[in-house]
Formats: sequence, C-alpha cells, structure tokens
Amino acid sequence: MKTIIESGIKNSMSYKAYRELVKELAQKNATTGHEQSATLINYTKLNDRRMRRWDKTLKVSAASKKRLLGFDTKITWLVIAESWCGDAAHVLPVLNKIAEINSNINFRVVLRDENPQLMDAFLTFGNRAIPKLIIIDDATIEVLATYGPRPSEASGYVNRYKAMNGALTQSFKEDLQHWYNNNKGQNVIDDITEILSQLQSSTVYQ
Repeated sequence: MKTIIESGIKNSMSYKAYRELVKELAQKNATTGHEQSATLINYTKLNDRRMRRWDKTLKVSAASKKRLLGFDTKITWLVIAESWCGDAAHVLPVLNKIAEINSNINFRVVLRDENPQLMDAFLTFGNRAIPKLIIIDDATIEVLATYGPRPSEASGYVNRYKAMNGALTQSFKEDLQHWYNNNKGQNVIDDITEILSQLQSSTVYQ
C-alpha cells in the first residue's frame, strides 16, 4: 500500500494545476480520462464553470476556521478525480478552501484513469467512485482516513433514492446538483472538520 500511495503522490498535481488543466481541456473540447465522448467533454466544460464559481464564492465560518486551525500534524490530502465528474467539481473547491486555511495540509489531485492501482485500493462498495479523498500522514505515509465520493448528506440522499428506485435518473442527478448549489459546501466543511477533530484527538496524536 505504501508504494501505491507514494506513486499516487508522485503522479499528483496541485489544485491550481488541476484547475488550469480543466480550463485548458474545456477550451480545447477535451476531457481527462480514457473516454473522450461528447457527453464527458460537455461535463468538463460545465465543471470548469462550476469550479470557477465555487473558487470565488465559497465561505468558511469563523467557528469552522478555528476548529480547522487546531489540527497540527503534517498531512497530505490526495484526491482522486476526473474533470468530467460533477461531484468532484463541487467537492474539490471546498477541500481546497479548507487546505488554504491550515498550512499543515498539502492538497494534491490525481487522475483516476491514469492511476488504476490507487483507485482500486480505495473503492466505494466495489466501485471506482470519485472524488475520493485519502488523508495521509506525511511522516509515516499511513492512511489516516478517507472521504467521499460525496458529502454525508448527499450520500444519504443518493442511497435512499437508490434503495427506492434502483439506478439514479437524470432528474435525480439534476436535483443533486441543486442540493450542492443550495448547500454551498457547508456539508463538506462540517464533515472534514469532524474528521480532522477526531484524528487530532485520537491516540495517534497524543
């Protein structure tokens, strides 16, 4: 596992580089990943606009900032994503905003299709679901926690719908996008703040 993690970090890029990549691909009518379909290209264009909006408008409360600043261990956030992924477009800007608050967090992005070993080590119910955040202790390269592919409230929303209706419909996916827009990243902030608080108080950091 350590070798897989180290390889993923080596192949990763900064959030700024990822944003520049998505913007360039959108302008060139292309996308990340093995499949270059018109649908995925259009999603990349849409996600570039989404991330640009979130980068400008996301807010973190003073209370959340105070809790986030209490985490004092050097860690790397390695996030598996692709430019066409709608959930990634909503989640990654929030993770970046959090990482900007605490200098102990090194935020890196790695592409799923170019790193299959890494992806397959962090499946969600057997699926290559993204975005997937891997929280890594810089000193030991130990995986401390994972998060994703969706924030907790959205995951519950999706799971309830699947239980009742099976596969997600296009109408539901549109509803999910509305949820993200209305929530404004706060569920991700709350989830991550809680994870870091638990890690900080665990025996690893006593």
